[in-house]
Amino acid sequence: MSGPARPDPVRSGSGTPDLVIVGAGGFARETAQAVRDVSADDVARGRAPRWRLTGHLDDDPALHGRDVDGVPVLGGCELVHELPGALVVICVGSPRDYAVRARLVRRLGLPADRYATVVHPTAAVSGSSVVGPGSVLLAHSVLTAAVLVGAHVAVMPHAVLTHDDVVGDFVTIASGVRLGGGTRLERGPMWARGPWSASTRRSARGR
Repeated sequence: MSGPARPDPVRSGSGTPDLVIVGAGGFARETAQAVRDVSADDVARGRAPRWRLTGHLDDDPALHGRDVDGVPVLGGCELVHELPGALVVICVGSPRDYAVRARLVRRLGLPADRYATVVHPTAAVSGSSVVGPGSVLLAHSVLTAAVLVGAHVAVMPHAVLTHDDVVGDFVTIASGVRLGGGTRLERGPMWARGPWSASTRRSARGR
């Protein structure tokens, strides 16, 4: 097997930022497809693609150098530090260990501005709602009014968040879930402090 692929560090003249997805499992594959759909929608609307999807990072050495749905696995998660110009979204999670995403964010120690926020073009996000860095909203998810979604949240297809809902960092909302108005979902383990601080939340809500 060939060694891990390395992305070309030289950007194209378009100025389109690179994007890497940490993880190569089911959620990561869904996010990669959402990124492709966002880019296709950008082009259809006459805009430059928002990102250039560079590849996956995963700590499973058996995946390194392989393609996952046509997207290369470049190497382990720590490779993100060798790609300082790339945006990142962390797409790991397991019913056996819901804290894995929080631990990986803590381990990598990236600033909030390194994280992309991926919103599928079929998602409906109101102008009064806020979505934190590193979060992913998959197809046909809905945020109705004054919804606050924290950092590194995974919102699966056809989920509906209604007025004044607050979703803490690192939460996963399964497909088809409906939350009534004013619902509060607590963040993940308190030791896994993410970049979406309380002061950032207050600032975002004031926009």
